[in-house]
Amino acid sequence: MRIPILKLHDCLLISIQWELDDQTALQFQEDLLRKIHETSARGVVIDLTSIDFIDSFIAKVLGDVISMSKLMGAKVVITGIQPAVAITLIELGIRLEDVLTALDLEKGLEKLRRELED
Repeated sequence: MRIPILKLHDCLLISIQWELDDQTALQFQEDLLRKIHETSARGVVIDLTSIDFIDSFIAKVLGDVISMSKLMGAKVVITGIQPAVAITLIELGIRLEDVLTALDLEKGLEKLRRELED
């Protein structure tokens, strides 16, 4: 099952609605990078509100997706990080340095808009 990636102006919006398995996570990574390239997106919002926990592989893929997106010139905002996900990311040493975060998708879009205006 593929994760939908929506385009809104010069941004991409992703709301992950179910727990990811390894194959879906890798497919998402590939799909997002291709979509950034195809659309010249300047920003990406990844909403994790529905994700209650992640394993070490998914955490690594998420960190990689963020780094790769930034290398391609897109600013990334992560929204809706649940406490267990935040704990897992830190415990696994996944550093989300210079990554913008917000409590929900609406606030994440506002934050991304402000960043892109600078």
